[in-house]
Amino acid sequence: MSLVVPEGDFQYVLRIVNTNVDGAVNVVFALTAIKGVGRRFAGELCRLADINKAKRAGELTEDEIQKLVTILQHPTQFEIPVWFLNRQRDIRDGKNTQLYSNYLDNNLREDMQRMRKIRSHRGIRHAYGLKVRGQHTKTTGRRGRTVGVAKKK
Repeated sequence: MSLVVPEGDFQYVLRIVNTNVDGAVNVVFALTAIKGVGRRFAGELCRLADINKAKRAGELTEDEIQKLVTILQHPTQFEIPVWFLNRQRDIRDGKNTQLYSNYLDNNLREDMQRMRKIRSHRGIRHAYGLKVRGQHTKTTGRRGRTVGVAKKK
């Protein structure tokens, strides 16, 4: 099935919160290109912005894009529950927010630096490049080191 849209109205690449979004894909799946926005959250964004989920991302108007960005930046004002957000009770200010794009990368880096600085168990494991969440490390996760035992001649 081909996509038939008048030439002037369709955008093949959209720029939403510093991310290139494919315009030929459905809105929900196109929004997942933004780091920090998954399929469930993208569906909620479309529902709250009154956007048809079957619509292609390239067919969105400027007002609809602005509405999506506003909801993404201030999700608690649009009655998205706290448990749905990816940054709950931030360690610095105690707020619940949805991080996306560069903000997500920056906060992740700051969290790792804080854990290394206070020498927590997780911080030490991150610093040495070891598994952090309790996985076994005897045989897995060697990443390029020699595997196996040399045979006797």
